Amino acid sequence: MQVVNVKAGSNLDYPVYIGSGLLPQLGSLYRRHGLHGRALLVSDETVFERYGQTALNSLEASEVEAQTAVVPEGEGSKSLTLVDDLYERLIRHRFHRNAVVIALGGGVVGDLTGFVAATYLRGVTLVQVPTTLLAQVDSSVGGKTGVNHPLGKNLIGAFYTPSFVLADLDVLTSLPPREWYSGMAEVIKYGLIADRKLFDGVERFLTPQRPGAELEALVTRCVQIKAEVVAQDEREAGLRKSLNFGHTLGHALESLTAYHHFRHGEAVLWGMLGEAYLSYRYGALPEMEFLRIYRLLGQVKRPALPALNPDTFLEHVRRDKKNQDGHIHAVWLRHIGSCYVEPVSEDQLLSVLGFWSREAQQPLARR
Repeated sequence: MQVVNVKAGSNLDYPVYIGSGLLPQLGSLYRRHGLHGRALLVSDETVFERYGQTALNSLEASEVEAQTAVVPEGEGSKSLTLVDDLYERLIRHRFHRNAVVIALGGGVVGDLTGFVAATYLRGVTLVQVPTTLLAQVDSSVGGKTGVNHPLGKNLIGAFYTPSFVLADLDVLTSLPPREWYSGMAEVIKYGLIADRKLFDGVERFLTPQRPGAELEALVTRCVQIKAEVVAQDEREAGLRKSLNFGHTLGHALESLTAYHHFRHGEAVLWGMLGEAYLSYRYGALPEMEFLRIYRLLGQVKRPALPALNPDTFLEHVRRDKKNQDGHIHAVWLRHIGSCYVEPVSEDQLLSVLGFWSREAQQPLARR
C-alpha cells in the first residue's frame, strides 16, 4: 500500500491510501481517523451492488452505524434535485454535525456526495472511496465538489477536503473498458502537463490492467502530481488551473450534448487533442511533439464528435467557470511535461472546430 499525504492549505491535511484489498479496511480506517458519528454511505446502483455490502460489513465490524443512499448512475445525478434528496435523508434520520458522509463510487458520486457534505449543517465529515480509474487518479483528490447546471458543467460547488481517501485498486477489475479509457484521459493529462516520464510509459496502460505494482505506481504518481499542485494552489488561483488541460473544451462538449454523449474523460480526450492542436497551430508546441501526442490520443477509444454548431459551441465555452474578466482561458503546452495558462481567442477556438471537422472527414493519420 502507498500513502500520499495531501497538504490542503487552509484546511486539514489528509492521506490517500492506494493499494489492493483496501475496501475491507474502510471501518478500521474510519476509527483510526477518529471518526465516531453515524455514517451515510452514498453510492450508485451498479457500484453498490458490487461493493456496497463489503463496505457495510467493514463498517459494521468496526461498530459503525451506517445507512445507505443509492443514486442513479450517470452525470444526471450531479444535480440539485439529488442534493435535496440527500439533505432530506440526512435531516429525516437526524444526522448531526458528527455525521460522516462516505462517497463510494466514481467521479459523479464523489462530486455529489462531497458537495452535500460541504453544505449540510455547514459541513460534516467526508470520506472518499473512489471506484473508477478517473476518480482514483483525479476527482477524489483536491477537494473540488459540485453539481452541474443545465447551462454548464460544475457551476455549483465548493472546495471541501475529505478526512481520507481510500483507493482500492481491486475494484478497477470490474470497470467496463469505456470507463477505463475515460480514466486514462486524466492519466495522460498528468503526463502532458507535468511528467514526461509518465507520458512515456502510459502506452502500456491503454488497455485495462489488473492490479499490480505497475498500476499502483501509476495511480500513486498521478495522485502525487495533483497533491503537489494542490499544496501550492488550493483554490485554483494560479498553478492549479494547469490541471484543466483539455477541460475547457471538454466541458463544453459535455454540456452542449446534455451530458449524454460522452463520459467525462472521453470529452476531455477530445479537449486535449484540441488544446494540443492550439498549442501547435499557434507556435507554442513543436510539430514533432504534437504528432506524438496525436498518435497516442488516437489510440484511446472514445465516441465520435457530433455535428457542432460554431455559435452554440462558443456559447458553451464562454460559460466555463474558469473564465475570468470576459476572457476564455486554455492550457497551452510548451512541450510534453510543461504547460502554461493563457487566454484563447474565439477565432483560435474556431480553428479547433475546423481541425476537429477535418479529423471527422479524414484523420491526420491518413492524410
